[in-house]
Amino acid sequence: MLSPPLPDAAETRANATFDAILWALSRPGLPRALPEAGEGVLIEALLDRECQVYAGDPLLIPLIGQTGARLVDIARADHVFLGRLTDLSLLGHCAVGSDLYPDDGATVVLRASLGSGDSLRLTGPGVNGAVEVQIGGLPGGFWHRRAELLRYPMGFDLLVLDGDRIIGLPRSTSIEVL
Repeated sequence: MLSPPLPDAAETRANATFDAILWALSRPGLPRALPEAGEGVLIEALLDRECQVYAGDPLLIPLIGQTGARLVDIARADHVFLGRLTDLSLLGHCAVGSDLYPDDGATVVLRASLGSGDSLRLTGPGVNGAVEVQIGGLPGGFWHRRAELLRYPMGFDLLVLDGDRIIGLPRSTSIEVL
């Protein structure tokens, strides 16, 4: 009798991380726990040799290199790891897709503080009515700039990382600063 192979620790961690990312994006604004803190688990779960990646934090480059993903200019990146964002102009360079291929918009990962900072009201698909969250540590005008850049269905999806917690903010989520 054949038995299925058991996943090793790295595969189990990557699967748990991928599940957390999908859950976070399908329920915008609700924090989800990751198996470990930091971008490393996201890089391990999301990237492979077919991905094009931008790293705003040079400390992430060795981790990205282990996946086989190619480092590219921010405008060509499928995945954008901004770290702790200080330069708001970088957001304007992220891929938003096109009318024919809106799915070419980037997935943007950034570090912020959940539970402090700007109070936000989220509405849209996956949100039951409205959800209020607090996200801090981002440059002033961040949410206004995001709104300017998105033209649904074109845009980018945000993954906001705080230690071992993540919040997903898809391009379809409307965000009102309270």
